[in-house]
Amino acid sequence: MDSNNQDKIKILILDDEKQFTEELSSFFENEYIAYEANNVGDGRRILNNQDIDILVLDVRLPGINGLEILQEVKENKPHIEVIVISAHGDMETVIKAMRLGAFDYLRKPFRFLELQISIERTQRFLKLQRQLRQIEEKNSLISKTLEDKIERQFIGVSPQIKLVLDQAKKAAAYPDANVLITGESGTGKENIARIIHYASQRKDNLFCGVNSSAITESLLESEFFGHKKGSFTGAINDKMGYFEACNNGTLFLDEIADMPFNLQAKILRATEEKVVTRVGDTIPIKTNFRIISATNHDIDKQVEEKKFRLDLLHRLNTLHIHIPPLREHKEDIKPLLDYYVNHFSIQFNKPNIKISEDVYEYLSNYDFPGNVRELKNMAERAVILCSNDVLTTNDFPLKSTAKPEQIHIVSKVELKTNEIKSILEALRACNYNQTAAAGLLGISRDSLIRKMRKHNISVYKGKEV
Repeated sequence: MDSNNQDKIKILILDDEKQFTEELSSFFENEYIAYEANNVGDGRRILNNQDIDILVLDVRLPGINGLEILQEVKENKPHIEVIVISAHGDMETVIKAMRLGAFDYLRKPFRFLELQISIERTQRFLKLQRQLRQIEEKNSLISKTLEDKIERQFIGVSPQIKLVLDQAKKAAAYPDANVLITGESGTGKENIARIIHYASQRKDNLFCGVNSSAITESLLESEFFGHKKGSFTGAINDKMGYFEACNNGTLFLDEIADMPFNLQAKILRATEEKVVTRVGDTIPIKTNFRIISATNHDIDKQVEEKKFRLDLLHRLNTLHIHIPPLREHKEDIKPLLDYYVNHFSIQFNKPNIKISEDVYEYLSNYDFPGNVRELKNMAERAVILCSNDVLTTNDFPLKSTAKPEQIHIVSKVELKTNEIKSILEALRACNYNQTAAAGLLGISRDSLIRKMRKHNISVYKGKEV
């Protein structure tokens, strides 16, 4: 192969329509090196034998969904950019393809020139990826090195979020102190746990995250303490448990309030003694682990209701960090949104996307029940679906037409202890629309009507009677 060919981009066209692949290959033959495949077997063989730069991939292939091939390629050969094409693409397929790492999505029929333009954007896309690594740490409160280690970002300008980071740094300075992190779902509790670990002396050892409610009762002891071969049916090998694996590292217990009660006493003892014994064994094993736990529940209430041990709470709560919900530090909405829109615009090859100024005010009036995670998902969706270079309020549909403040008030009323007040609050918030009010309360319309009859609550022409 001559030097000119060595510089050419190599393209694989994987489509079950032979006429289509032949025409496309002929169209590209002067500028690119094109390969054709009309089935998955031939496509995989070419991918393995040739140094392909770009894969043009049809969604509908014989015997397999093209998105499975997309996922396979991005896992095994992430350097290959994939342009997905389909004659039957719906919006859900588009979003899934982009999330799996597709470089672009074109719907058949299209002009070959459109595909050529998409291919030419590849080089700019790769350049943007490099720039992403060099982006100025604008509004980031942690170093780029630490960001890379925790595989997350920590963006904010508010005093509340700066206080949280300061507390995390202090916790990192005391690597043997257990830490309890509280906050609503989506506030970034695991981010803080990772910051504490990777900013501490334990950073070179394991950070192991465990969902406390996701382990089955039968495997509780085995998962945390390990087991000896033959100790029970299925124990075909010796196994190291979480405590042992986290020697000199950090064990992150997420959703700690959901931990089964019968496991809590054993966790307490292991935490106090730093000694564990594998199931089916008698040899004690010393292990120097640190526990960082997190919950979105009212842990004190769990203790009052005898669902969580007070002595375990005291052991885990040496240092306490509370992350406020996004609605309590709304000045961080703008830097967070700017960051995520910039991030996803580069990831999805849509550079130079701007945000209309009224979007910030619009979102600041929203309560964000899903917190920062919800804002991130909003930004991702907006970038994927936007049809121009400026995001407007139309690109950020909110969950409910009712005012966020009203939803917040209603959601805090306990239906079982104050049904009448709950129902009236919901009806008023929804202008006495029973269907909407039932949705706000999380019950069916029939259930709402039964409860209204039970408490003699009557509504006629939008008024209480």
